Amino acid sequence: MSRGRAPFMDLNRVYDVEQACSMPNTFQDDDDDDVDDLWPLGEIDPKKLKFPCCIVWTPLPVVSWLAPFIGHVGLCREDGVILDFSGSNFISVDDFAFGPPARYLQLDRKLCCMPPNLGGHTCKYGYKHTEFGTAITWDDALSASARSCEHRTYNLFTCNCHSFVANCLNRLCYGGSMEWKMVNVAVLILMKGKWVSASSVVRSFLPCAVVTCLGVLLVGWPFLIGLFSFSLLLVAWFIIATYCFKNIMC
Repeated sequence: MSRGRAPFMDLNRVYDVEQACSMPNTFQDDDDDDVDDLWPLGEIDPKKLKFPCCIVWTPLPVVSWLAPFIGHVGLCREDGVILDFSGSNFISVDDFAFGPPARYLQLDRKLCCMPPNLGGHTCKYGYKHTEFGTAITWDDALSASARSCEHRTYNLFTCNCHSFVANCLNRLCYGGSMEWKMVNVAVLILMKGKWVSASSVVRSFLPCAVVTCLGVLLVGWPFLIGLFSFSLLLVAWFIIATYCFKNIMC
């Protein structure tokens, strides 16, 4: 054997070891590509009512005048079109009920679990997620949730627009959670949502301020007590019903 030349079999063994060492990195790169390989989103355009992958919120007539934290929500497709559960057996598409959005919160699709197969879950739920219903894309999740809500009766207190958004987020296992309900959906948009414009702030709070002032002038301070009691009862109902009487909530 000539000096400086390795046997052919040794070269094969070295090559196999190098290949084996490089395989984990290859699979890791493939996983990263799957996460990064998402359809690019367009810009948020309030004038055209386009809010890609956003939760949107707008005040409700009368109800928001008495409790300004109560509102109507919807969830947007990747192209920015708004879907909202606005009536029994009906999902509105690109026609947001009760006026244009006043607040919005864009969600990160990288925080979703969208498995292409049973072994592709990135969340901790696995079979539970599959049983509930998974989606391979953001829009696929919205379509599936819209179909399920087309067979539900709308009720402000037990099955409303927040229920539709929660169903979508559970189907996406957003943030690694399948515990999305109307209460934490409402808290999410109220705590982290951005105002569309200054006029949106006025539109959301001015009616409540006017009603409060008129009530104090005409009735006196007992009106404030009644208003506070009304708000407290609403909050108590949604929290207790959501977490204690799950069977009556959709």
